Amino acid sequence: MTRIGLLSDTHGLLDKRVFEHFKDVDEIWHAGDIGSEDVLRRLREFKPTRAVYGNMDSGDVRYSLPEFYRFRVEEVNVLMTHIGGYPGHYNPWLIPWFRKSLEAKNAQTNDKMVNDQMVNVIDLFVCGHSHILKVQYDPLYKFLTMNPGAAGKQGWQPSQTLLRFTIDGAKIDNLEVIELDRI
Repeated sequence: MTRIGLLSDTHGLLDKRVFEHFKDVDEIWHAGDIGSEDVLRRLREFKPTRAVYGNMDSGDVRYSLPEFYRFRVEEVNVLMTHIGGYPGHYNPWLIPWFRKSLEAKNAQTNDKMVNDQMVNVIDLFVCGHSHILKVQYDPLYKFLTMNPGAAGKQGWQPSQTLLRFTIDGAKIDNLEVIELDRI
């Protein structure tokens, strides 16, 4: 079992309460708009950290991170980017990836799966950008979407939000929403 702490849109503010809430996680994922190399460095010093850059990131942050990050944790294939959208309202450049994932899943269902197709499968899609916390299953593309909202204070959201969950084999479980009063 792998415990994940997910955040996004810190915009240069790494609230010390993040460290309290993520003290028992195995990995931290940051879905972009990190805001400074210092935030990224502090997260990496605390826990193994996977991250993508966001549209507001510049300089060292943008040059040191990918825009799209595909990886696998246990049996869960993850695609993470900053500007992604949500079911029915995705950014158009993601649709070809989502279609390939669906084709691979359908082939797997029909016992025609080949190893090459596994590369295309998406089980969990993670993004940020909107500052709106949203976790939703996409029945069309057959994956879970997660947007942790915004962990920073920039924006209009009434609270800072984080997500915590576990991955156990192919199962995504124990999802917790963490709301912090804005500082």
